Amino acid sequence: MILQALMEYYENLAEQGKLPRQGWCQAKVSYGINLSKSGDIKDIVWLKREEQMGKKQSWIPQLMTVPAMVTRSSGVSSNFLCDNSKYLLGIDKDGTGKRILECFEAAKERHLNLLQNASDEMAQAICAFFRKWNPEKAKENPGVMEKWEDITDSGNLIFCMNEKYAQDDDEIGQIWDNNNKENVSDAEGTCLVTGEKTEISRIHRNIKGVPGAQSSGAALVSFNAPAFESYGKEQSYNAPVGKYAEFAYTSALNYLLAQREYTFSIGDSIIVYWAEAAKQEYQDALLALLNPVKDNQDEIHSIFENLRKNRPVVVDDIELNPAQKFYILCLAPNAARLFVRFFYQNSFGNIMKNLAQHYERMKIIRPSYIDYEYLGVDDILKATANLNSKDKRPVSNMAAMVLLAILQDARYPASLYTDTLIRIRAEQGRVTWERAAIIKAYMIKNYKNMEGDTYMGLNEEYTDTAYVLGRLFSVLESIQMDANPGIKSTIRDRYFNSACATPASVFPVLIKLKNSHIKKLEREKESSKIYYEKLLTEIMDKLEIYPKRLSLEEQGKFILGYYHQMQKKYKKREEK
Repeated sequence: MILQALMEYYENLAEQGKLPRQGWCQAKVSYGINLSKSGDIKDIVWLKREEQMGKKQSWIPQLMTVPAMVTRSSGVSSNFLCDNSKYLLGIDKDGTGKRILECFEAAKERHLNLLQNASDEMAQAICAFFRKWNPEKAKENPGVMEKWEDITDSGNLIFCMNEKYAQDDDEIGQIWDNNNKENVSDAEGTCLVTGEKTEISRIHRNIKGVPGAQSSGAALVSFNAPAFESYGKEQSYNAPVGKYAEFAYTSALNYLLAQREYTFSIGDSIIVYWAEAAKQEYQDALLALLNPVKDNQDEIHSIFENLRKNRPVVVDDIELNPAQKFYILCLAPNAARLFVRFFYQNSFGNIMKNLAQHYERMKIIRPSYIDYEYLGVDDILKATANLNSKDKRPVSNMAAMVLLAILQDARYPASLYTDTLIRIRAEQGRVTWERAAIIKAYMIKNYKNMEGDTYMGLNEEYTDTAYVLGRLFSVLESIQMDANPGIKSTIRDRYFNSACATPASVFPVLIKLKNSHIKKLEREKESSKIYYEKLLTEIMDKLEIYPKRLSLEEQGKFILGYYHQMQKKYKKREEK
């Protein structure tokens, strides 16, 4: 299903002229070998372009359409017209050597075999270059020597004659296409993607751009050991995919991964997403919804408001079709291979509705200094991680499961809830608004309670023991803080964890401690003393006993009660 969806995406991109035809690919090119008619190197042309990368201006390779590149492992195998300095010039940063000369000879053989009968000026210049170029004397060429360090940095080079590139030459292009048609293997079978009988691809091209994978790329489909083979089928013949389908899906996936503005990392995984019709506005909309920032809060609110009122959703003056098929793919690296954490498909309208439901569950009262409403997936995961550790990433598998649950409007993974509780305990009861929102959303979806806007803020009518105990703890802490202004450590630092888990062993101690704080308030702040005694009476009237222990669900209610009561206190202060 994944390969089929990617193939269809490729066909739509190719129709729009965004991806090359079969036998060609897009590659990052850094330099051009500028040849004379006689095949001499005139100079090395700088092809990198300056682009804004965050706050910095960076020089990045230019994306060009070139003949399809080979998949290398450890052997010597040359690309046509586009390759690194070892193959096209026979040099690396240290000069040349036996292995590097083998690379150059492989490139020489391939180019001469294909172009020796060509009459075109460009083709003849390339042939003349390979016949006369001596890698061992490369430093004698002024153009090469001037940019030695640059061209040997493993970037790709191409051939050119002034401003004309070899891969754009009509005759050379025709030679390459004819060669691909003639170069047919004996292996034929039924393609699992198209259902057609066709030539089967033995080795699939690598996928590049997945963080953590090999820089040369990693395979999505591969078989490299007899243990994975069956019925005498070797390598990718085990899962027969036609050459066209293989070319299409690898081209589409590499294209998606090259669009860095439309990818985002989650844990150790990377997310790519696309509309079947290959329309960019759908990607823009999903990126805004999944990773909201302060600047697009109004835009997100408008999208959800239009959904709620059954009005058309418009992005960049383009109306989105809710029936548009949309795909989301989560990939993770595993040495030289990739594995799929999940693949999700649905209509774009349903995906937006599921996201709207999630954000509705996440709504909670926020501190006044927080000027944004929507909490992105990455921010949710950060709330569960230890930001003081070297590795600040959330648990990999959990991260992908959280995103999938949000997209499907399914139950959140239990690890999201438990990791949030663990983080709160580890930080002695530090309940941030993000963590409170996670707990509220989890309890609504997974425990099927605390539904509705009532629980965005304090619910003074809620009589659940755990929730009331959380409120009580918050008030006891406030009494201590008011009685001792400027205190650096409160009962939260010492007692929060045990109060949340085993209230019967802690609250009697806290009540006794409260009495001394009340006496101090009586002497110094009579009005505060009266206010707190009234509030304590109201809260404790809802309690019958202090439970010996609270379940995980009850601990969540305790934390919400604590958070709500604390935000009520801050709000009253601001109103004053």
